Amino acid sequence: MAESTSPTVEADVPKVVGPTIPRWQLGEELTRLRRAANLTEADVADKLGCSESKIKKVEAGYVGTNRAELMVMLDMYGVTDEAARNDLIELQKRGKERGWWSKFGMVPQQFATFLSLESSATSIRVFEPLMVHGLLQTEDYTRAIVSTHLPNAPAEEVERQVQIRRARQERLFADPPQTWIILDEAVLHRRVGGTDVMRAQLTQILDTVKAAPWLTLQVVPYSHGSYPGELGAFTIFDFEEDIHSPVVYVEGQAGGLYLERDADLRRCNLAYNHITAAALSPPESAKLITALTRATG
Repeated sequence: MAESTSPTVEADVPKVVGPTIPRWQLGEELTRLRRAANLTEADVADKLGCSESKIKKVEAGYVGTNRAELMVMLDMYGVTDEAARNDLIELQKRGKERGWWSKFGMVPQQFATFLSLESSATSIRVFEPLMVHGLLQTEDYTRAIVSTHLPNAPAEEVERQVQIRRARQERLFADPPQTWIILDEAVLHRRVGGTDVMRAQLTQILDTVKAAPWLTLQVVPYSHGSYPGELGAFTIFDFEEDIHSPVVYVEGQAGGLYLERDADLRRCNLAYNHITAAALSPPESAKLITALTRATG
């Protein structure tokens, strides 16, 4: 059994909102401690009387753990330092907290993870080739998008989705991270919800950019031709160094994928740099949106 080892994470992370980051931090530290103690997931599962799958999910941060289970694991791993134990107990508590979105009822776990990361990030870089990003959407635009993506959803569910997006905007704008959004020009031409809805949406984009010095918006014009963004939408979340390493979220028809490996981060950062270079400058992007707003009719 390994000797007591202090965790490398800190419990004092006031920026974090929601359970995802604390669960990831706790899972990473428990994995490190278990390996240092030369124990397997099966050893821990046997001691706790649970499945090996559960231990893997806890270490991956997919699910939380209760205090009693954590105490058993820390005893198994030889963690006797009181401060170290308290730090991990604090992460366990935060990992069990409900996110702000819980007041709207159940949301898919993958979306809850996204909301938690968005709330915790110090900077967000977005590329969106097909629709206006959620942080910029009007309610009518959101309503049209949700109705299209969930054609069989009852009206109450559509409105719930609209209100979640509105609350998401309000919360993020109240304590905004540095945010960089790049849209493909196609987004501006696709008349989601009809002409009136789209005109109002374009106007809101311009108004939001003017009112938000923390927000950079660029558009990749049709005239540029081929560029890396053709592979699809993605979001890069950056965090305080002592909270978590960057995370990339990639979304597709099969669902979302969270990337954390260094090679994936390098590839996505490089792609974003190339997309930035392909895009019009923020002032030129605003001029394009203004022209399209006037032409929408």
